[in-house]
Amino acid sequence: MYPLIPPLPDTLQVEVTSACNLRCAMCLVRYKPPVNRLTGAMGMDMFRALLADLPRLRQLTLQGLGEPLLSPHLLDMVRLAHGRGARVGFNSNATLLTRKRAREFIDAGLDWLHVSLDGADAETFEAIRDGATFDTVVGNLAGLVAAKQDAGSDTPWVRVVFVAMRRNVAQLPDLVRLLAGVGVSELRVQNLSHTFDDTDPSGAYGEIREYAAEQALWTAPDLELAERSFAAALAAADAAGLTLRLPRLAPAPAPAAEAAPGRPGCTWPWESAYVTSAGVVQPCCMVMGDDRVALGRLDEAGFAEIWAGPAYQEFRRKLSHGQRPPTVCEGCSLYRGTF
Repeated sequence: MYPLIPPLPDTLQVEVTSACNLRCAMCLVRYKPPVNRLTGAMGMDMFRALLADLPRLRQLTLQGLGEPLLSPHLLDMVRLAHGRGARVGFNSNATLLTRKRAREFIDAGLDWLHVSLDGADAETFEAIRDGATFDTVVGNLAGLVAAKQDAGSDTPWVRVVFVAMRRNVAQLPDLVRLLAGVGVSELRVQNLSHTFDDTDPSGAYGEIREYAAEQALWTAPDLELAERSFAAALAAADAAGLTLRLPRLAPAPAPAAEAAPGRPGCTWPWESAYVTSAGVVQPCCMVMGDDRVALGRLDEAGFAEIWAGPAYQEFRRKLSHGQRPPTVCEGCSLYRGTF
């Protein structure tokens, strides 16, 4: 059922740029040197070749560690994917999402746009999203909703994403009420994506590993606060008619690999892939850092060749039932069932 060389995927995630205008506390970008907007962008030639290698592509996510709106090619990428019949969307910090740009993406056929908003007031949000202004982001979010209404369009579907941490989880009920007032009808809450326990505590990932240990809800002594906040947020969402998705607060009782006989601990490497702006092919976006896992490079081989290559096969074998997963997967929130 899960062969080492599956059919080419029909979903894909592409980091269109590694450049970002923020230095968010929980993001790897904060702990690395800044990336130039032009040199950090994936070029259109590589993007076109990648899509040409995937004739079955039906869903494309254009995001990674960088801010997609910094890519000079983003609108063209959306149009190209939409023209091929694929559903396409991305996540944004919305600092650059002016009403004009919102209208452009509506006209281009963007299917979804997720906006990161990790607080219900300026003090909390701006301390986390270093470089952003709370009022600007909320205003741009409201402008996106209004632009959709003006265009009479059902798309892009707008969802807000909230990364829950010890420092902001108490604000979740207030955020639900804020979004309801803006006209957003869905909020997705997620935990930090990775523990980084597989890295050297004193190495290049030391700072983000320390941050995850300090802020992750599954290691916090005050889980009762998070549970109360989740319950209050659910009540507020129910009253407002807002869809709210909450994560688990603790790892699943058993590893995901044991969820069903013969089912891998994570099926992503069989069903999709993540490609960095430099063309490094990785099993998923949860890895964070193209030096942690590289299954191939698009400047050395085509995607189809990489997908069927020995590095991918070995990665899938390690995720198969009864095997210990790759080390990088052990601290992953998706693998642990807490994302």
